[in-house]
This record gives sequence, structure tokens and C-alpha cells, in this order.
Amino acid sequence: MSGVTRKTDAYQLQATRLQEKLADGSTRCHLCSWRCRLRHGQRGFCQAHVNRHGTLYNLSYGIISAIDIGPIEDKPVKLFQPGTRVMSIGSYGCSFRCGGCHNLDISWGVTALDDLARGQSTEAYVSPQQMIDTALRHQVQGIAFTYSEPAVWLEYVLDVAKLAREAGLYTVYVSNSFVTHEALREIAPFVDVLCSDIKSLDQDFYTDICRMAKVQDILDAIKQAHDLGMHVETRTNIIPTRNDDLDMLADIAKWIHDNLGADSPWHITKFFPAYKLSHLPPTPSETLHAVYDRAKQAGLTNVYVYDDKGCDCATENLPVSQYLDGDAQSIHEVKKCAATCCGEEGVLLKKYEAEQ
Repeated sequence: MSGVTRKTDAYQLQATRLQEKLADGSTRCHLCSWRCRLRHGQRGFCQAHVNRHGTLYNLSYGIISAIDIGPIEDKPVKLFQPGTRVMSIGSYGCSFRCGGCHNLDISWGVTALDDLARGQSTEAYVSPQQMIDTALRHQVQGIAFTYSEPAVWLEYVLDVAKLAREAGLYTVYVSNSFVTHEALREIAPFVDVLCSDIKSLDQDFYTDICRMAKVQDILDAIKQAHDLGMHVETRTNIIPTRNDDLDMLADIAKWIHDNLGADSPWHITKFFPAYKLSHLPPTPSETLHAVYDRAKQAGLTNVYVYDDKGCDCATENLPVSQYLDGDAQSIHEVKKCAATCCGEEGVLLKKYEAEQ
């Protein structure tokens, strides 16, 4: 079921890591829990995986949307190698459509992925080895896959993580945990830290941002990552009127306590208005601290309140070219797949429609 990654120093479509060819001629992706079933010319919900003559390919392999360097505590991760610096990187594509997303252009990435499909993209391409060399040149101790959902970029995540392990760098996987058990088993031997959202225990909340998402599936994935040996830290962004019920939040704390351990860190972050939730106010400080009190009552020992910032955003990052070795013009040359199967016109795949 696994695809085979082709090593190249130039941008090229890469076979989707977990794919299954079905009897009806379609192919199913097993990276995230959408498990999109695609025919030739269709693209998955994440927009980053396409079916080309029965084989799924990752459009975004090695395509970098954002880079930043900072303390690991900003991911947020508190109890894994504190005081070290991490290089955060992201691409394009997501399995969710969150109404309050602060990283829309990166996380959803529809325009950028359309340009890649047409052979018109000027986004930066960085091979796995070049990414490791970049991290070492900037003297960081780790690499974090963030800004966009790493599950839809797993081919690159896995290739970079393996090289990072060899180079003595740790890796952090910042995720919504809407990921398959197969994908988790692929990355667990090579990724050190999972920093995962638990957005709510209310099924309606998850259905609103992803009709396929089930609360229990999210929790099961987080628990599986823990059981597979990854260091797990969780976070909840408290959104007024959406997921700020104190009893529900206390139940999240209890779940963490019972399934990940009393010392498992829980990060409680402040919501700031954005996108479809621009009409809502920022989270009141008293709400954040009330959640903290309930978490302590539930027995959690490592609870952190962030009253001055919310999500892991890339809106103020320096341009990607500032971190890479080369001039901006060459870094942002038009990217066409180096393979010859697609022709000069690019991939030209129609968008996948979830209702089909």
C-alpha cells in the first residue's frame, strides 16, 4: 500500500506514501482520516494529493511555505529539551477547515497548490538534505513541522525526520491528530514529539470544521502516539461561545490525566478573532485561568496558560529565502515537475469535490 519516494534535488511529484489501489480503478489515500478515494484527475480534500493514471502523488513535496526559528517552548512544547531552538517549517494543505484559522493561505493553500498543479508555482523547493543542511547552518537543535497539517505532507516529513535523526536533530510534529493509525506507525520511529490539538469534546464542534472528524478518533490517535513512544503535549485554544464550557474543558483535563498521565503537559491558549470567527471576542483572561484551576483539580501537574498569544502562526515570519542558501530570484523560479509524465502544460488536475 505504501508509495515509493523518489530522491531528487529538483521539484518532482512524489508517490503518496500510503495509497491503496481499489478494484473499481480508483485509489484510496490513507494519510488522514478522510481516506479520500480518487480517480484520475481528482485531488484529495487536502488539495495536496492527486491521482495521475491510478497512482496518487504528493504535489507539495519539498515545497516550503514558511520558516521560522525560535525556542521549542513556542510550539508549544515545554518538557522536551527545554531551552533549545527549533526551526519551524510548513508547506500547504490541511484536512480541516477551521473557521478561526490564522494560517489560511498556508494551511488551506488552495492557490499555491493550484499553481503547483499547473506548473506555475514560484514557491521555494528544498530537498530533505538541503533542509537538514539549513537547520545545521542556523545551529538549531530540532525541526518542527507546523503551520500546515503535517499528515498531508507525510512523505517529506518522513524523509526529513530520518535525516534529522542521523544528524542529531530532534523533530516535532504539530498536528490536529486527524491522522490514520497507519500514518502514525510510519512516523513514530523517527518523530520525537507530537504537539496535538484537542479542540473540544463536543462532536458538533469537530463536525463543523470537518464532517468526517470524530472526537474519539482524535483522542485515539493522540493515545496511540503516546503508546508508540512519542513525547506528547496537547493544547486547546479556548474560543468564546464555541468550546469554553468549563465542565467540558475539565473533561479534557481528566482525559489527559487518565490516558497520557498526570504530568502530561496541557497548553491552554487564547483565541484571537480571525476569518469566519472575526465577530467573536478574544478569550477573557478569567476564562483561561478558570480552565487552569479545573485542570489542576483534575490532577494535571503541568498546565500552561497563554494569555498573550494563540496559535502557531506564520503571519510575521521573515521570507523563506532569508533562511535558505541562495538568492531569492533562483529560490523562487517557476517550479515544474522534473518528471516527463505530465507534459509541458503541468498536471492540470480538477479539484476534488467531497460530495462526489
